[in-house]
Amino acid sequence: MKKFNFIIFILFFSLFYSKIHSSELDVKAKTVILQDYLSGKILYEKEPDLPIFPASMTKIMTTIIAFDLIKRGELSLDEKFIVSENAWRLSQAGYSSMFIMVGDSISVENLLRGIIVASGNDACIALAEGIAGTEEEFAIMMTAKAQELGMTNTNFANSSGINHPKNLSTVKDILIMSDYLIRNYPEFYEYYKETDFTWDRTGGDPIKQGNRNPLLYKNMGADGIKTGYLAYEKYSLASSIEKKGRRLIAVASGFSTKNSRSRESQKLLTWGLTNFNTIEISKKDNVFTELEVWLGQKDMVAVHTRNNIYKTIRKARLKNLEVKILYDGPIEAPIRKDEKIAKLIINYDGNLLSEHDLLASENIKKMNIISRILKSINYLIWGDV
Repeated sequence: MKKFNFIIFILFFSLFYSKIHSSELDVKAKTVILQDYLSGKILYEKEPDLPIFPASMTKIMTTIIAFDLIKRGELSLDEKFIVSENAWRLSQAGYSSMFIMVGDSISVENLLRGIIVASGNDACIALAEGIAGTEEEFAIMMTAKAQELGMTNTNFANSSGINHPKNLSTVKDILIMSDYLIRNYPEFYEYYKETDFTWDRTGGDPIKQGNRNPLLYKNMGADGIKTGYLAYEKYSLASSIEKKGRRLIAVASGFSTKNSRSRESQKLLTWGLTNFNTIEISKKDNVFTELEVWLGQKDMVAVHTRNNIYKTIRKARLKNLEVKILYDGPIEAPIRKDEKIAKLIINYDGNLLSEHDLLASENIKKMNIISRILKSINYLIWGDV
């Protein structure tokens, strides 16, 4: 057998894999992170592990708990919860509210829209109590989910993010949570781009409230996610933009003003779109290429990768991105579907970036005995031709 080293293609792109800091881009916030959604590459970070009070960005997890339950069939959008006095009080306390009333019977869908669009703290408690019985028990569910997702520096103490010394996170953890939301619940993520929500409240005229996310109104492709504000923490924003097949997710906290939050977040996302490209290397389960087979009923076997592979590259630095296949071949039959038969190697400038298993996309049976003998004789006489 011979060891084959196939260079599939060389892309003349820049692959700039160090993280960008404030020497090139200065985002005026205390803590910032920017990620390319497809590749997972961090494009910019500034004190990403600094502890923060996540304020209303907490509500992302509140909705995730509901979405998880809906996915498992344990909750439905049409199910209704009765508003408690505890939930109603928040609508009277000067916090952002959906303006629900004690005894109202409200659907889960309306509560979710009241949380996502109107940022209603009262809606958070109504949903939390309806799901878990108490907000305290719901917060335990939230923290458990955070740990499941790898949000190692996060603890949730309530469902809304209002002042609590133990309601803590980081922008890196909020990014993990936001990525999970978008990746797992695209149908429910649609709520996050709604620019207004009208609640036909009890005992008064309907109340129409606009989404507090300023980027939704800038015609830049933003479709989420959640603002936040606390007097100590100042202004924060988890945001996402999708444009020409690329999605970026950003989280930042510690903006000094509302205007600064809007301006700096737009600058950060625009910078990410302008300065980087994301290259598709392989789509999971799609045929990547075909490799030669020895003594099989077919001469070639299709191969694929288990996962999508993307690399985010820097537009301004043109270097070589080398993608190779390594395998001992021809590969002797029989070959089982999904058997690991080769390696996909991705190098940049002579350095290994990553390697991935290539799996057989089909079963290849061995030739019958007569065909194998004839094939072997031919090889002995004529060699590898």
